Amino acid sequence: MSQIFDALLRSEVERGGADSAMQAEATELLQTFENQAASQWESSALGDSFNKATPEQAKVFEPETDLRRTGLLDALGAFHASSESERASIWTQFRSISVAPSAEGRLVCLTEQPDATAEAFRLLGVRLKDLRQARPLNKLLITSTVPQEGKSTVAANLACTLAHKSGEKVLLMEGDIRRPSLSRMFQLGKVSGICEWLQGERSLGECIYRLEGAGIWAFPAGNGATAPLELMQSERLPALMDQLTALFGWVIIDSPPILPLADTSIWTRIVDGILLVTRQGTTEKKQLERGLRALDTSKIIGALLNCSHVSTYSSYYTRPAAS
Repeated sequence: MSQIFDALLRSEVERGGADSAMQAEATELLQTFENQAASQWESSALGDSFNKATPEQAKVFEPETDLRRTGLLDALGAFHASSESERASIWTQFRSISVAPSAEGRLVCLTEQPDATAEAFRLLGVRLKDLRQARPLNKLLITSTVPQEGKSTVAANLACTLAHKSGEKVLLMEGDIRRPSLSRMFQLGKVSGICEWLQGERSLGECIYRLEGAGIWAFPAGNGATAPLELMQSERLPALMDQLTALFGWVIIDSPPILPLADTSIWTRIVDGILLVTRQGTTEKKQLERGLRALDTSKIIGALLNCSHVSTYSSYYTRPAAS
């Protein structure tokens, strides 16, 4: 899966070059790990062949159906609804914000211009939807081994792509409450979010925002907590994720990096899948090995190589069409 993101050099390519030997080792390690993970999925989730998957295994998540079946809507407090019209009106409780992403945010999926990077995200979205036929995949964690590998950019672009192409309701969560970057990327300003909800200071309707222009909903980190790790360990977090799963077709979580903090381990326990972002010229082989060991391999759906300098087909999107 990582090779489809060779095209990301268009948005974040490094001009200083990189150690070719280190790049080759990291790429080989990623490929080996993905092959191992694929073998595990085939034996545990798919059985002898994909065609033998049971209906339960192949079920596609349907937010409205699951909302009625589980009764989780009642847990939304102020958003409790008993009739069909009231159920539909729950979405009006979320405040709408008109966003104007900055050029530095690299939200290539919001541009109309042909772009190899945007096409790579669309391909990733297709792959994820295909994978959903074989395993539950509603809550997806985007993480990296160390900072500055591009995980937030990947999370934002992937969320926008899934919303535009699937027609499902997509929620983008700012899971890094220590150093949030999505609020800055979408220029949300100082708004309430995850911290306020976990502390019981705000309702869900006051913390989730419809981003007009991006086509997604956002659940920002909110204003910094004094004890982030303790707050993340709140018993309210798993219950919150159950509520969000009932409402949204996709929940994309931008988490902290794996190695410096323990926060990511909390997120990994309550998600369905993990996408690991690496960056050419930044991620070191030893860091990548440590990061992989720290994760639950059964939940890793793939590794993404960001800022690759090798892109076979990128010129297809930028060269003039033949007459």
